[in-house]
Amino acid sequence: MTDRDWLAAAFEEHRGHLRAVAYRLLGSASDADDAVQDTWLRLTGADSSGVENLGGWLTTVVARVSLNMLRSRRNEEPVGGAWPETAEPGAGATDVTRAAGAGLAGDPENEAVLADSVGLALLVVLDTLSPAERLAFVLHDLFAIPFAEVAAVLGRSPEATRQLASRARRRVRGAPSPDRAADLARQREVTEAFLAASRGGDLSALVALLDSDVTLAADAAAVPSGRPALLRGADAVSRGALASSPRAGQSRLALVDGSVGIVFAPAGRLQVVLVLTVSPARRITAIQVIADPGRLRRLRLALLPD
Repeated sequence: MTDRDWLAAAFEEHRGHLRAVAYRLLGSASDADDAVQDTWLRLTGADSSGVENLGGWLTTVVARVSLNMLRSRRNEEPVGGAWPETAEPGAGATDVTRAAGAGLAGDPENEAVLADSVGLALLVVLDTLSPAERLAFVLHDLFAIPFAEVAAVLGRSPEATRQLASRARRRVRGAPSPDRAADLARQREVTEAFLAASRGGDLSALVALLDSDVTLAADAAAVPSGRPALLRGADAVSRGALASSPRAGQSRLALVDGSVGIVFAPAGRLQVVLVLTVSPARRITAIQVIADPGRLRRLRLALLPD
């Protein structure tokens, strides 16, 4: 076995844990995969001969990568300074890595496990935190990583990091009520059914999901004519959805400004977002189709696992 083969095998042992950390930090399965891949590239580009605690070193790197991705979303400056040295893996992080990742490391491809363990309601709250608050809370409160190690990732003092986690903790405790969590679950159920019916070209299933007075409003960038469009009624909206069924095959569920919606982003390039309003009776009462680049940039998005 070559040194690279050994390194790859060792990395795979930690992949599930790294992906769990990245998912909780980023709220997106695809972004988490990107962060893990970036971590692997940084490992292969480093001198790993001095790494005594590979799990701790990798956790630090994936956290730093994720923090930069969070800051990029908000047009903030990325983390400055050097990346973790191989001689500074983080004391005690191996045990933390094993404990925190034990429930996921054996099945890293199971995105449903990640979604259930985080929960839509928590993802919504985490998305309201600053990148530094989110990282401090996730690493310390969800993964029991000591504040000294979290502080090293953030480039702040342990006391300042403790305060960040405390602020985040207060927001988490004060947000979504059981009613809000149930509302998000209802939104996901109906939106998932709408996307499946659109993909399958099932007109009767679409009509069954739509309120009789449903409206669909599309901005000018989403319409071939270049003018905003408005459809009214279940029949017109369902036929409009069928006309977009080829696009539905490449669409995904996502959190859109804290509610469940649909994004169309072929090859990772965001083009269209659907925002659905779902009634307590599990009927879609309104759909917004957003394609204007300016509006898309202002949306807070997080892909949901399938």
